[in-house]
Amino acid sequence: MAKPAGLPNLRLFAVICVLAVTAVGALLYPRLAASPDAALEPMPALLATTPIRPGEPLLPLPDSLPVDPAKVALGRLLFNDPRLSRDDSLACAGCHDLQRGGADGLPVSRGVDGKKGGINAPTVLNAAFNFRQFWDGRAATLEEQVEGPVHNPLEMAADWDQVLAKLQADKELRSRFASAYPAGLTAATVRHAIAEYERSLLTPSRFDRWLRGDDTALSDEEKAGYRLFKRHGCSSCHQGVNVGGNLFQRFGVMDNYFANKKALTAADMGRFNVTGRDEDRHVFKVPTLRNVALTAPYFHDAATSSLDEAVALMGRYQLGVELPARDVTLIVTFLQSLNGDVRP
Repeated sequence: MAKPAGLPNLRLFAVICVLAVTAVGALLYPRLAASPDAALEPMPALLATTPIRPGEPLLPLPDSLPVDPAKVALGRLLFNDPRLSRDDSLACAGCHDLQRGGADGLPVSRGVDGKKGGINAPTVLNAAFNFRQFWDGRAATLEEQVEGPVHNPLEMAADWDQVLAKLQADKELRSRFASAYPAGLTAATVRHAIAEYERSLLTPSRFDRWLRGDDTALSDEEKAGYRLFKRHGCSSCHQGVNVGGNLFQRFGVMDNYFANKKALTAADMGRFNVTGRDEDRHVFKVPTLRNVALTAPYFHDAATSSLDEAVALMGRYQLGVELPARDVTLIVTFLQSLNGDVRP
């Protein structure tokens, strides 16, 4: 396909704009919830993430974040508890399987009564480092994110009155909440406990060891893939601690991705669904690439299950280049080094 005249200048302009946004976004840390019992307000993260290798666009993931073990334990129970759904058929873990990279491997998730959702489920792993939650960024905190699936008629299809009535009937659970939270078992403390558990779901990888100075942590092919990842401009959007997740970007900066789709859905509108502003059409939160090799299918619309194809599509639509097959292979090899396990 012939490139429009002036495309190199347009590409340079787009990259400069992204880098300018990134420079500001890199100064902002994700908001983590504290554990006060009254307000349960979020607070800035205090993270020791200074890279050993100066100048890198990616930052090492810490081994852990400051969380309350008792509240994490409660959150783990509730994350796997189907009583949060209307008919006791679906838990958070049903769409966010830790063995599948924190997602479910489906194009769209299935909710109660087998209803299909409208968008590909993002990973819950390392979600504490997203500056907003959901593809369209409609939730500012993990606590707000918990609210969405519980009420969504295509997901858990419940409400807090129903959920709390079931949970309050569990004497042991009620007692544990009373010990962990002076306010006891409430909608706010349920949200906080689940969010506290999600803050514990960090997956340090071999790449983080390399960032901290261990040259043996990566193979020569993985290092070559990382160099290409930076050289082609992938790191202009996928950077920081979460290799993404800290800014919004249009899907189709250099070519119109949506013009090539047979039919558009509401999910394709992206952040426009939140703001109603024309400039936010097809704008999404840049997803994390941590554990990306485990979370096929890819993109908000699950357009491909091939990571190689996903990388090639990103080259075409976001960078304006047709990536050579060898470059795609090496970049995918690098991305596999971002896989990590949740530590107990």
